[in-house]
Amino acid sequence: MVRIRVLVVDDHRIFAESLAAALAAEPDVEVAAAGSGPAALRCLERAAAEGRRFDVMLVDADLGIATAPRIPVVARAVPDNGDGFVDGISLVAAVRAARPAVRTVVLAEKDDPRRAAPALQAGASGWVAKDCSLQRLLTVIRGVLRDETHLPPALLTGVLRELTAARKHRTESERLVESLTPREREVLRCMVAGLGRKAVAERLFLSPHTVRTHMQNVLGKLGVHSTLAAVALARRAGVGPAELAPSAGDVVERGGQLA
Repeated sequence: MVRIRVLVVDDHRIFAESLAAALAAEPDVEVAAAGSGPAALRCLERAAAEGRRFDVMLVDADLGIATAPRIPVVARAVPDNGDGFVDGISLVAAVRAARPAVRTVVLAEKDDPRRAAPALQAGASGWVAKDCSLQRLLTVIRGVLRDETHLPPALLTGVLRELTAARKHRTESERLVESLTPREREVLRCMVAGLGRKAVAERLFLSPHTVRTHMQNVLGKLGVHSTLAAVALARRAGVGPAELAPSAGDVVERGGQLA
């Protein structure tokens, strides 16, 4: 029998354990659970290293939002030491980029097209209500493995409207980014990666004064007044972060497993 390996990611332990137990009762389903985004990323890494890759990841739409601030997701191992945090939609995007074979389904308290649309853009294959039946959830899990996209019918119109609006904003954002010089785009990618002026100067071998000028030019050409707004516009245009060399504290071995 071919078994479906499912990873449940939810920081509400009772819900996660109950859902995992219900799914594990199915003869063709094998389940693991993670209580945070960083823990989920490590779990996926360990499974891949052991040749036991997950097929489907179920992610809480509100993962960690009530307990931690949002920080940028960097495409490297994320420490789960209380300082690192990956919210639900960012986790979907990170897994989509690093492990495209894993299908992701978002579990939500309510249907909200303004949140479902970004989830689909990030790479989710489905959006399911947390109070749906087990049979409905199993249907979605098996469906996304056949490359189907599952959305509640009531969400379709709203999601299409949001995606159309997002496409319009993306086109405008792309036009603005194209107006930047190659050096300014390089600075923008560093800004997307969360680097400050001093760090950008060290990375690009420029003086802090020159970096400040470049940053001011980037803000002016993009028509925004803050770094956060510039980063948001860059992400809409598909600008990714500059690749960062991992520091000594980024990955720690604990008992032979990534921490």
